[in-house]
Amino acid sequence: MDVLVGYLRAHKWARRGLSVSSVTMVLVAVGLIGYPVLTNVYGDRLQDRLGKQLSSKDLADRYRQRSLGDGDPLTDIRIPKLGVSTTVVEGTSAGALRAGAGHYPKSPLPCESGNVAIAGHRTTYGKPFADVDRLAVGDTIDLKTPVGSCTYQVSKPHFVTQPDDWSVVANNPANRTLTLTTCHPKGSARQRLVVQATLVDWRGPTA
Repeated sequence: MDVLVGYLRAHKWARRGLSVSSVTMVLVAVGLIGYPVLTNVYGDRLQDRLGKQLSSKDLADRYRQRSLGDGDPLTDIRIPKLGVSTTVVEGTSAGALRAGAGHYPKSPLPCESGNVAIAGHRTTYGKPFADVDRLAVGDTIDLKTPVGSCTYQVSKPHFVTQPDDWSVVANNPANRTLTLTTCHPKGSARQRLVVQATLVDWRGPTA
């Protein structure tokens, strides 16, 4: 320790380098801690706006016409066991997913026949899928769209797959399923955690 102190006293450039490194590490730490907080605040504000749009007549008309664009509100997803209630938007682009959860555009609309697929964040932008790994067989997931609503029931234990495994969101018109995907483990995009459920109740369309 004495040797290090002596070295720093004798070399001004070394002291400056240490100071810069210390400041940089502090800024990085603040960024890592602050980023999720800021995105969650942003996500909460965006959710307020999306919730109001979802109940509008204009959106219901565009939903029926299948003319919703990337980032438009599509459905409310409610997971009673987790206390989750959030508005899902159309699309899974980076911009769309700032809402917290987005519908895979090539999958059927909520409550329709086939494999309805939704992606959601676990640690940022409201983190609606933070605890989907707690879901067990038999737990329910409700979707409420501008034209109706339905309930799915988790049909198998959650599982982990690779980010490029598109088979989990592939459509099968013969089934009536819901697939939720999110990053795994928390804070990493190395893998995907998948929850699948089967349609058990459909209520709609509404006026």
